[in-house]
Amino acid sequence: MVTFKGNAVSLKGKTLNVGDKAPKIDLVAKDLSIKSVGGASGKYQVINVVPSLDTGVCATQTRKFNEEAASLANTQVFVVSLDLPFAQGRFCSTEGIENVEALSDFRKKAFGEAYGVVLDGSPLEGLLTRAVFVVNPQGEIVYKEIVAEITTEPNYQSALGAIK
Repeated sequence: MVTFKGNAVSLKGKTLNVGDKAPKIDLVAKDLSIKSVGGASGKYQVINVVPSLDTGVCATQTRKFNEEAASLANTQVFVVSLDLPFAQGRFCSTEGIENVEALSDFRKKAFGEAYGVVLDGSPLEGLLTRAVFVVNPQGEIVYKEIVAEITTEPNYQSALGAIK
């Protein structure tokens, strides 16, 4: 169950759980190139999902993962949203985000559907909910958090603990 300011919100897409294979999805990077998340990559992947980098909680979440990512060996850290790649690039430049790669699901919205994180029936309908997935080098989901209240931050230590 997910809420937005205390009101129940449903999610669309496939439900994934710990132990499932993480679908490999192509997303758009800030330079408009195509980058993939999920699947076996030989590295851990922290997939940090936010509704929009234009909000305070999403910005804080991305900054915190950026700070922590610098110390993680054999790990890629991503932030995925529906923001346009240009806006993501501007955000990363302004905020000094160097350890997190911003990726957009704006073209096909395949990530949101494949990971079950598309918001339905709320003022944020169509955006991605706040979530964190950790994928091991073999492509299996080893940690999943769909944040219960969209306006709050995820549990950073639990997510990062899945790697350490």
